[in-house]
Amino acid sequence: MKIKKRFIFLGLILVLCGVIFFPALLKVAESGKIYSAEENIPAAPVALVFGAGLNVNGRPSDALADRLIVAAGLYLNGTVEKILVSGDNITDEYYNEPAAMKEFLVLWGIPEDAIAEDFAGARTYDSCLRAKEIWGIEEAVLVTQKFHLPRALFTCNALGVQSIGMIADRQPYVFEDYYDLREWFAVYKALLDLYIKSPETIGGEPETL
Repeated sequence: MKIKKRFIFLGLILVLCGVIFFPALLKVAESGKIYSAEENIPAAPVALVFGAGLNVNGRPSDALADRLIVAAGLYLNGTVEKILVSGDNITDEYYNEPAAMKEFLVLWGIPEDAIAEDFAGARTYDSCLRAKEIWGIEEAVLVTQKFHLPRALFTCNALGVQSIGMIADRQPYVFEDYYDLREWFAVYKALLDLYIKSPETIGGEPETL
């Protein structure tokens, strides 16, 4: 009986350690799907760019601008055929991430018909789920910062979008340490969303890229 209790105790300890260190384990697990150089990344039908906030002037934040510049490079060198920009759209006039993202990409020489806007991508979960269910995306390159890529890849792949990631870090960012720390907890939220809660998202009719 003592031996059985010992094995149960050790099992609980292992489970607890797995839970505590899951974010770190996820980074290792997803590292083989993450690329830092455009010339090395495999081709895919679409690049999915996640929103990352707008400045007070309505233009993309530094982090979002870098994501868009990297996505533009993937399109211009022929790695992807389309770019899906997914973000929040609180109001058309004052805060519209997808519209600002599309405008930025057009200025970088991307044809308007190569850009699709998802106006209901308020969170990573929403963007990945809608990429699959609304836009019918089976494969994608996820374009975001390095700290966000493990969770984004984990989420999109779990929701049926076969994904690889492209690092969009082109500079140091304000509050970078804070976002690294916040991401640790966001991974647990992703676990809950994917396997326990399955939160409701904004639906809609199927769209064509």
